[in-house]
Amino acid sequence: MVLNGFSLEKVARMSRLDDAVQRFDAALRTLEALPPAPKSDELDNARARIADLTAERESLLARIAELEEENRAISGLAEEVETRLDGAIGEIRTALGR
Repeated sequence: MVLNGFSLEKVARMSRLDDAVQRFDAALRTLEALPPAPKSDELDNARARIADLTAERESLLARIAELEEENRAISGLAEEVETRLDGAIGEIRTALGR
């Protein structure tokens, strides 16, 4: 069968080709909408920055642990000093007759 000078087979092939072109155009638009991929040197810089920040984080966590231990030690000493001062004040009051 021939339609306007085209065979049905040619019309079917053109229709499939049109569909493929539309799918290709849609895929191309999707790819063009994506942000550009970072350059290799940008990735290297980002990786180095992440490594630096990770090392700094570990260092800060270690320092926090040291300060927490120091705080516990100072708190213990403060309690001991408070107890001794209370005892000394009590002895002084007793000696003064109060």
